[in-house]
Amino acid sequence: MKITEHLGNAKSSLFSFEILPPLKGQSLKELLEGIAPLMDFNPPFVDVTYHREEYIYKKHPNGLLEKISTKKRPGTVGICAAIMNRFQIDAVPHLLCGGFTKEETENALIDLNFIGVENVLALRGDAPKSEGKFIPEADGHGYASELVEQIMRMNQGRYLHEETEIGFQTDFCVGVAGYPEKHFEAPSMKFDLKYLQEKVKKGAEYIVTQMFFNNDKYFEFVDQVRAAGITVPIIPGIKPITTMGQITMLPRTFFLDLPDALMDELEKCKTNAEVKEVGIAWAIQQCKELVKKNVPSLHFYTMSKADTTYKIAKEIF
Repeated sequence: MKITEHLGNAKSSLFSFEILPPLKGQSLKELLEGIAPLMDFNPPFVDVTYHREEYIYKKHPNGLLEKISTKKRPGTVGICAAIMNRFQIDAVPHLLCGGFTKEETENALIDLNFIGVENVLALRGDAPKSEGKFIPEADGHGYASELVEQIMRMNQGRYLHEETEIGFQTDFCVGVAGYPEKHFEAPSMKFDLKYLQEKVKKGAEYIVTQMFFNNDKYFEFVDQVRAAGITVPIIPGIKPITTMGQITMLPRTFFLDLPDALMDELEKCKTNAEVKEVGIAWAIQQCKELVKKNVPSLHFYTMSKADTTYKIAKEIF
């Protein structure tokens, strides 16, 4: 079933979450067993992230450095198949512009269609950690809106190098990302919303937001999106703070603010266990308010660790 159908049929806010593929060499069994408890809350869909190639440098005896491509978290397509088979729910793979050509994207979409995936989340993706700026592949996409357009073309049966005029028509429902506190590369929220408008114009049917810790940011974002003429569902993304390191890492990495009231409580913490307790309590408070406002779904960024999300969800659902 499409995400838009799940949302349209729901009588109250749904529960959904995102997972990471296991690191190369690790077992899928542990991941599936780890998220199994979250099925208690009847998630209609689970997002599975995709990861572009990264690079490491190997130093040779002669002192020269060799740039070696590595992919630390392969397996998105296979994980989607495993989730759908084991839990009988929809899996939503992420598709990236960064690190992928149009041909590779088309092949991935064909594979996903063959295994019964009906939904994808189209993202530009980040620059590799070894590079400071996002640079698209020579035959790839520079913007998520272009990726959405390619998916929509396949939904019309139009392929990159198809000899016949119209091929098999896929039927993907496409989601995209939204940023309540603005994408860090956008000079202003107004400018950022233009890119969001373009993604929806090209065919995106729902939006999932980046994490936020101040619900007012989400509500203001929804108002701004609606004022821009965008009517698709906007799903809030939730992530509790669980370690002391995240207090500085999350704002730095995701360009977001932590509310003063949250920081006042976090500053009192001496251990990660105390931070986690505060983070869970804050997320529960966030979620209760969001549910009262009838958000489409609460979408949790779990980092493939179910225990924290479970503690929050059992207070809400």
